Amino acid sequence: MSKTLDFRAFGKNDIRGIYGEDVTEELFYYAGRGYVKYIVENLNKDAEDKNKTDVKDVWVSVCMDVRTHSPSLTASLIKGVTSTGANVLDLGVAPTPLGYYSEFAQIPDNVIVKGRVNGALIVTASHNPSEYNGLKMTFNRASLTEEQIKRVKELSMAEVDSRDSAYRHGIIRKYNIIEQYSENIINKFASIGKGIKVVTDCGNATAGLVAPQLYKDLGCEVTELFTEPDGTFPNHHPNPSDEKTLETLKKKVVEEKADIGIAFDGDSDRIGVVDSKGRSMTGDKLLLIYATDICIPLVRRGEKPAVVSEVKCSQVLYDTINAMGGNAIMTKTGHGYIKAKMKEENAILAGEMSGHTFFRDRYYGFDDAIYAGCRIIEIIAKQKLNNPDFKIEDMLKPFDGVCTSKEVRFRCPNEFKKDVLEDMKKSVNNNPDLFGTKIKDIITLDGMRIILEDGFAMIRQSNTEPVFTLRFEAKSEKNCKHYEDTLVDLLDKTVKKYC
Repeated sequence: MSKTLDFRAFGKNDIRGIYGEDVTEELFYYAGRGYVKYIVENLNKDAEDKNKTDVKDVWVSVCMDVRTHSPSLTASLIKGVTSTGANVLDLGVAPTPLGYYSEFAQIPDNVIVKGRVNGALIVTASHNPSEYNGLKMTFNRASLTEEQIKRVKELSMAEVDSRDSAYRHGIIRKYNIIEQYSENIINKFASIGKGIKVVTDCGNATAGLVAPQLYKDLGCEVTELFTEPDGTFPNHHPNPSDEKTLETLKKKVVEEKADIGIAFDGDSDRIGVVDSKGRSMTGDKLLLIYATDICIPLVRRGEKPAVVSEVKCSQVLYDTINAMGGNAIMTKTGHGYIKAKMKEENAILAGEMSGHTFFRDRYYGFDDAIYAGCRIIEIIAKQKLNNPDFKIEDMLKPFDGVCTSKEVRFRCPNEFKKDVLEDMKKSVNNNPDLFGTKIKDIITLDGMRIILEDGFAMIRQSNTEPVFTLRFEAKSEKNCKHYEDTLVDLLDKTVKKYC
């Protein structure tokens, strides 16, 4: 084993990088060992000697996406975990949310003694291009935070130089969790989908193993696109945030006169939704639909439900939730930040522009696109009881009269992003007339969200790719385009100073 193993793939929310360069089998072996050390360290933090957890009693669930290199990375990861003496519940190929669900599920006693796992390891690069792979980590029913991931990194690095060469043999048990998960969802929703026409686009990724059949079991009439898992992604890359990947789905929804189209990303934790007219919804629009359905009944009962979202979302989302009596809270982009803020604020719902949606209302609080699809189906069904002509787009009237740009992605090497952003902040602060309208506020929670008199301009660093993401909003298309051109021009000039 190399004593100079590169750990740069450890990021703020997970491990992520190009397979064979940033992400290797060797890295995953030591990440598995470091992760177990982290679990044992935390389980025993406040325990007395007689109550300390032995590593042989630790159980970790492991699953993977369908990328061609996921099996070899998973094998090395499992080897790393079991080499410490810890045990693995091997879920095989499964959607990321089912990895999360494994922490909440009651696993049969003949599979795991005591019936539950301590954490989950999920081999996936989510929506990234096919040359990428990565690892999502949870412990004690929560995704690891940025600081916790740093600690796993430290422990993993220490394992490379460790003199502890003893190889222990933890137990490996295979378990098909899809059947239990599907039964759980069916029990929650019964035949809610009866009479609803749905088109699913699984992008040849993990959702194909679960979603189409589940929606059929709920009573929906389902038309399937690209259901068969195939890690080469022969039809389109599974990334519903990329409008190009939704073209076939849009056409099929209109052709089938469907109520809705549902697309999934590579590991099924992000949802993309197409309305009955074949138009895609941004994540903030989708979140407003969920928030309206959940919050209004709670407000009527005298509650003030909290809804968390991120800096890229429309101001319409925040203003509408607050106007209906809820409490809209802005936080950083990234599933780890969203989940942490959701817990801190005791929020009932959260979501990101990318389609990550987190339900604590009637669910466990993690992002599950398959479950999110069930909720949108349920909303359509409830609304149709009162109005047979209801369309999901009818719930988006607050967005009328607001122009929002598509997400702009501007490439920049990772090593320069921090300096470029700081330079941009100085330029904006030193030029209050930059946009030709008053700058009301600058929010630096995550990048820079510049609040203008009729909208906003924002820029932030991607957590997973060497790009900046930008977004713009105004009450006119002209102003929206002007804000975009202004900030992109400034970014272009700034990046050229460093590259």
